[in-house]
Amino acid sequence: MSKLVFCKTQRKSLQTLKFPSEISKFRYFSAESSPTETLEQQNEPERKKNSISETQLVNLIQNLGKTQKLNESIQLFHKIETSERNTHLYNTLLAILFKSGRINNAVVLFDEMLQPGCKFPPNGSTGSVIYAAILNSDRQGNGGGRRLTGDQVIELVSSLGKNGIFPDTMVLTKIITMFCESGKSNEAWELLHVSMKMNCPVEAASCNALLTRLGQDRNFERMSLLLAEMKEMNIKPSVVTFGILVNYLCKSQKIDEAVQLLEKMSKKLEGIDVLPDVVMFNTVMDGLCKMGRHGEGLELLKQMKLGHGCSPNNVTYNCLIDGFAKAGEIETSLQLFDQMNEEGVSPDVVTLNVLVDGMCKHERVGSALEFFSKMQDKGLKGNAVTYSVLISAFCNVNNIEKAMEIFDDMVGTCRVPDAIVYYSLINGLSRAGRLDDACCIKFKMEDIGFRLDRLGYNVLISGLLKKNKLDKAQELLKEMIDAGIQPDEVTYNTIISGSCQSGDFATAHQVMKNMTEKGFAPTVVTYGALIHGYCKADKFDDAMKIFNDMGSNSKVPPNTEIYSMLIGSLCKKEDIESAISLFDEMEGKGVIPNVITYNAVLKGLSERNPLDKASHVMDKMGKQNCNPNYVTMEILTRWLPQVGETERLKAFVKGYTSSV
Repeated sequence: MSKLVFCKTQRKSLQTLKFPSEISKFRYFSAESSPTETLEQQNEPERKKNSISETQLVNLIQNLGKTQKLNESIQLFHKIETSERNTHLYNTLLAILFKSGRINNAVVLFDEMLQPGCKFPPNGSTGSVIYAAILNSDRQGNGGGRRLTGDQVIELVSSLGKNGIFPDTMVLTKIITMFCESGKSNEAWELLHVSMKMNCPVEAASCNALLTRLGQDRNFERMSLLLAEMKEMNIKPSVVTFGILVNYLCKSQKIDEAVQLLEKMSKKLEGIDVLPDVVMFNTVMDGLCKMGRHGEGLELLKQMKLGHGCSPNNVTYNCLIDGFAKAGEIETSLQLFDQMNEEGVSPDVVTLNVLVDGMCKHERVGSALEFFSKMQDKGLKGNAVTYSVLISAFCNVNNIEKAMEIFDDMVGTCRVPDAIVYYSLINGLSRAGRLDDACCIKFKMEDIGFRLDRLGYNVLISGLLKKNKLDKAQELLKEMIDAGIQPDEVTYNTIISGSCQSGDFATAHQVMKNMTEKGFAPTVVTYGALIHGYCKADKFDDAMKIFNDMGSNSKVPPNTEIYSMLIGSLCKKEDIESAISLFDEMEGKGVIPNVITYNAVLKGLSERNPLDKASHVMDKMGKQNCNPNYVTMEILTRWLPQVGETERLKAFVKGYTSSV
């Protein structure tokens, strides 16, 4: 008698093991006690006259698993003599263990099947159980040990492969996709290459799943390597593969190669028997337009229609319209818009937005609004992006009333403004000095559940400081921090600048100290704000102290703007010698003067009449190709003719074009 019935009698084959013949009887007893107790309750005569088949035993193990008696199922399995087990029994218990989340137990059991000389090796059914478990593990809960790790998955697939059991294309693709969607592209890469090395029949679909993820990660190096491996292993690319490849070439700015690939596909060169589709054409057109080669994109549209019989869609036209609009060729964009309508290709809100945006960015704000109104009348309604573009555009041309009118129209048509729309309006109102209206919009924004972000707070704080409302700006800063939004260097620099403009240097230095304590190192903008404030307040010694601190203690070197401020202040103090000395110093340190610097020096010299130094400065300005502006010309035309240097003025002007 087998140990399965817990008797020390002679072992018999699995088919003649003595058990209660009625499986329901066993289930009844096992519901009340353990299998050991149940079987031991049966007397010897009963065991001898009743036998249990392999099918019944499998059913017992399965039913114990279903009734949450997993430990007893395992116990029952291990009571079977090793010589009486078979692969079917192992597969049964494996399925139960995986399904119950007992991953470690399942892996240990599978290892038994892999031992050298094992009489119950894995078979196709084992593969089906394990591949199903791998795919289901991603959907299981987060309990301890309930998920297969990436390493475990790769090891299981590898072990099955060594036994000649490979996943089919669908299963392999699903596992690779599972890895990719959970951000485990390294594991997906390793799994695919493990499969390739084992001569698993890998097809394009599995490679496509990984290529897609690598493209999203912009891992162009691995994409190139995998594509080369596909060619080497004669893995025939599909239309999806070519689509991924075209997208990869465009994103990696290899647009010429993408165009060449389209041509090869169209002409079926180099053994390629996949024709390009509209998505591929659109991808290449978009790539050409983004590189400023919109003319070539338009030519590709003609080839697409005439040479390939491929019909463009609204994405095709949107790419081209956007490309021409961004380049300022609005008329061509509008012609393409008319063309798409004539061909029965319906424009969508993207078409509307790229045209409105292009017009606004190229100083055709009125035309943009007119076009928008016309499209609305035809049933093509705008979205939050459309309104945001128009509101920003009218704010930029200081037509705040029209911006507010568009905002009211948006709300009136039951379109809920998003955070971008509110920010655009707050930004425009703040720059126009209409702080009360900006704050009113802020309150409306908060009433419907939006909150200002750091950028929005910075804009409002800047607006308040320009109106010398330092206290209000400080209150808004506190509100910002209380809302859990930490200031950045722009916030600190804005407050420092505003404090200096109002002459509150104590606050400026305190904010600078706070800035440093929060881990933000003062920048050239920070120092520039302090120096400009001190110069404006006629506290030149304090300005120079900050300047010298930049040169000694700070790692931030002064720039052209800071030198220009100091040189201008020295000239106003009629300390021309010091101004010239500082002018020479900035050049010695590799800081290039700009027209503002030259104007400050020339103005100072014009009030002292040292013509030799003025000639030297004018010559240097010419050598550095620094074009004069109207301020330069005003200084020189008022000064040089009065001192008999008209010819010197003419020589200076010759070859220059005033920036006026």
